[in-house]
Amino acid sequence: MIQIDNMKDLQEGIKIVGKVRIVHSKADGTVVSDTGWLKNTITTAALAAVSGLVGNTGSQTAFTYLAVGTSSTAESAAHTALQAEVTDTGLERAAATVSRVTTTQTNDTLQLVKTWTATGAKTIEEVGIFNASSAGVMLGRKLTTTKTMADTDTLAITYKVSFA
Repeated sequence: MIQIDNMKDLQEGIKIVGKVRIVHSKADGTVVSDTGWLKNTITTAALAAVSGLVGNTGSQTAFTYLAVGTSSTAESAAHTALQAEVTDTGLERAAATVSRVTTTQTNDTLQLVKTWTATGAKTIEEVGIFNASSAGVMLGRKLTTTKTMADTDTLAITYKVSFA
Protein backbone atom coordinates (compact mmCIF):
# COMPACT_ATOMS: atom_id res chain seq x y z
CA MET A 1 0.00 0.00 0.00
CA ILE A 2 1.27 3.46 -0.90
CA GLN A 3 1.14 5.99 1.90
CA ILE A 4 0.97 9.69 1.07
CA ASP A 5 2.52 11.71 3.87
CA ASN A 6 2.30 15.20 2.39
CA MET A 7 1.14 17.23 -0.62
CA LYS A 8 4.53 16.89 -2.34
CA ASP A 9 4.13 13.08 -2.35
CA LEU A 10 0.67 13.47 -3.87
CA GLN A 11 1.92 15.86 -6.57
CA GLU A 12 4.71 13.45 -7.46
CA GLY A 13 2.28 10.53 -7.91
CA ILE A 14 1.33 8.84 -11.16
CA LYS A 15 0.09 11.20 -13.84
CA ILE A 16 -1.95 10.36 -16.92
CA VAL A 17 -0.70 12.32 -19.91
CA GLY A 18 -2.32 12.11 -23.32
CA LYS A 19 -0.95 13.36 -26.61
CA VAL A 20 -2.15 13.02 -30.17
CA ARG A 21 -0.72 13.44 -33.66
CA ILE A 22 -3.00 14.00 -36.65
CA VAL A 23 -1.89 13.70 -40.27
CA HIS A 24 -4.31 14.80 -42.99
CA SER A 25 -3.38 13.59 -46.50
CA LYS A 26 -4.76 13.57 -50.02
CA ALA A 27 -5.56 10.22 -51.68
CA ASP A 28 -2.21 10.34 -53.52
CA GLY A 29 -0.35 10.50 -50.18
CA THR A 30 0.45 14.22 -50.30
CA VAL A 31 0.40 15.50 -46.71
CA VAL A 32 -1.96 18.44 -46.27
CA SER A 33 -1.10 18.96 -42.59
CA ASP A 34 0.70 17.28 -39.71
CA THR A 35 0.01 18.62 -36.23
CA GLY A 36 3.05 17.11 -34.59
CA TRP A 37 2.41 15.94 -31.01
CA LEU A 38 -0.31 17.86 -29.17
CA LYS A 39 -1.01 17.43 -25.46
CA ASN A 40 -4.69 16.70 -24.81
CA THR A 41 -7.08 17.21 -21.91
CA ILE A 42 -7.74 14.15 -19.76
CA THR A 43 -11.36 14.11 -18.56
CA THR A 44 -12.44 13.80 -14.96
CA ALA A 45 -14.86 10.99 -15.93
CA ALA A 46 -11.89 9.01 -17.18
CA LEU A 47 -10.24 8.95 -13.76
CA ALA A 48 -12.98 6.71 -12.32
CA ALA A 49 -12.76 4.39 -15.32
CA VAL A 50 -8.97 4.15 -15.08
CA SER A 51 -9.08 3.43 -11.34
CA GLY A 52 -11.67 0.70 -12.06
CA LEU A 53 -9.41 -0.83 -14.72
CA VAL A 54 -6.41 -0.78 -12.37
CA GLY A 55 -8.41 -2.42 -9.58
CA ASN A 56 -10.44 -4.69 -11.88
CA THR A 57 -13.62 -3.35 -10.33
CA GLY A 58 -16.73 -1.55 -11.53
CA SER A 59 -17.12 -3.32 -14.88
CA GLN A 60 -14.84 -0.91 -16.72
CA THR A 61 -13.94 -1.33 -20.37
CA ALA A 62 -10.57 -0.61 -21.98
CA PHE A 63 -10.10 2.50 -24.11
CA THR A 64 -9.81 1.22 -27.69
CA TYR A 65 -11.87 3.61 -29.87
CA LEU A 66 -11.09 6.91 -31.57
CA ALA A 67 -13.61 9.47 -32.80
CA VAL A 68 -13.49 12.84 -34.52
CA GLY A 69 -15.88 15.76 -34.47
CA THR A 70 -16.67 19.12 -36.01
CA SER A 71 -16.83 21.41 -32.95
CA SER A 72 -14.13 23.93 -32.03
CA THR A 73 -15.54 24.41 -28.50
CA ALA A 74 -12.66 24.84 -26.04
CA GLU A 75 -11.43 21.70 -24.29
CA SER A 76 -12.59 21.00 -20.74
CA ALA A 77 -11.85 18.18 -18.32
CA ALA A 78 -15.60 18.20 -17.55
CA HIS A 79 -16.54 17.12 -21.08
CA THR A 80 -17.93 13.60 -21.34
CA ALA A 81 -18.22 13.43 -25.14
CA LEU A 82 -17.01 15.18 -28.25
CA GLN A 83 -19.03 18.32 -28.79
CA ALA A 84 -20.14 17.35 -32.33
CA GLU A 85 -19.05 13.78 -33.11
CA VAL A 86 -19.01 12.77 -36.80
CA THR A 87 -21.29 9.84 -37.63
CA ASP A 88 -21.01 9.78 -41.43
CA THR A 89 -18.69 10.33 -44.44
CA GLY A 90 -16.44 7.39 -43.50
CA LEU A 91 -15.18 9.25 -40.43
CA GLU A 92 -17.33 7.51 -37.80
CA ARG A 93 -15.98 6.37 -34.43
CA ALA A 94 -13.90 3.23 -34.94
CA ALA A 95 -11.80 0.66 -33.15
CA ALA A 96 -8.13 1.54 -33.28
CA THR A 97 -5.08 -0.67 -33.44
CA VAL A 98 -4.04 -0.77 -29.78
CA SER A 99 -0.59 -1.52 -28.38
CA ARG A 100 1.74 -0.62 -25.55
CA VAL A 101 4.90 1.31 -26.35
CA THR A 102 7.77 2.67 -24.31
CA THR A 103 8.08 6.36 -23.45
CA THR A 104 10.21 6.27 -20.28
CA GLN A 105 9.71 2.80 -18.80
CA THR A 106 8.98 -0.41 -20.71
CA ASN A 107 5.33 -0.49 -21.90
CA ASP A 108 4.34 2.64 -19.93
CA THR A 109 2.28 4.11 -22.79
CA LEU A 110 -0.99 3.03 -24.38
CA GLN A 111 -0.99 3.73 -28.13
CA LEU A 112 -4.03 3.82 -30.44
CA VAL A 113 -3.65 4.21 -34.21
CA LYS A 114 -6.42 4.66 -36.77
CA THR A 115 -6.58 5.90 -40.37
CA TRP A 116 -9.91 6.93 -41.88
CA THR A 117 -10.70 7.61 -45.54
CA ALA A 118 -13.36 10.24 -46.08
CA THR A 119 -16.30 9.40 -48.35
CA GLY A 120 -17.46 13.02 -48.47
CA ALA A 121 -16.53 16.51 -47.35
CA LYS A 122 -16.27 17.26 -43.63
CA THR A 123 -14.42 19.80 -41.47
CA ILE A 124 -12.74 18.10 -38.51
CA GLU A 125 -11.98 20.16 -35.39
CA GLU A 126 -11.73 17.67 -32.47
CA VAL A 127 -10.58 14.14 -31.61
CA GLY A 128 -11.30 11.91 -28.62
CA ILE A 129 -10.45 8.52 -27.17
CA PHE A 130 -13.29 6.29 -25.87
CA ASN A 131 -13.98 2.94 -24.24
CA ALA A 132 -17.04 2.01 -26.36
CA SER A 133 -18.18 1.96 -29.97
CA SER A 134 -20.90 4.49 -29.03
CA ALA A 135 -21.40 6.61 -25.92
CA GLY A 136 -19.00 5.22 -23.26
CA VAL A 137 -16.39 7.17 -21.30
CA MET A 138 -14.17 9.71 -23.05
CA LEU A 139 -10.61 9.50 -21.73
CA GLY A 140 -9.36 12.62 -23.45
CA ARG A 141 -10.15 15.28 -26.05
CA LYS A 142 -8.05 17.56 -28.21
CA LEU A 143 -8.84 20.27 -30.73
CA THR A 144 -7.19 19.37 -34.03
CA THR A 145 -7.05 22.75 -35.74
CA THR A 146 -9.26 22.83 -38.81
CA LYS A 147 -8.92 19.81 -41.11
CA THR A 148 -11.04 20.36 -44.23
CA MET A 149 -11.52 16.83 -45.50
CA ALA A 150 -12.49 16.18 -49.13
CA ASP A 151 -13.78 12.92 -50.57
CA THR A 152 -10.94 10.28 -50.48
CA ASP A 153 -8.71 12.31 -48.13
CA THR A 154 -7.23 10.33 -45.23
CA LEU A 155 -6.94 11.23 -41.59
CA ALA A 156 -4.31 9.28 -39.64
CA ILE A 157 -4.41 9.64 -35.86
CA THR A 158 -1.93 8.32 -33.33
CA TYR A 159 -3.05 8.78 -29.75
CA LYS A 160 -0.70 8.05 -26.83
CA VAL A 161 -1.60 7.91 -23.16
CA SER A 162 1.36 7.60 -20.83
CA PHE A 163 1.47 6.85 -17.14
CA ALA A 164 4.36 8.61 -15.48
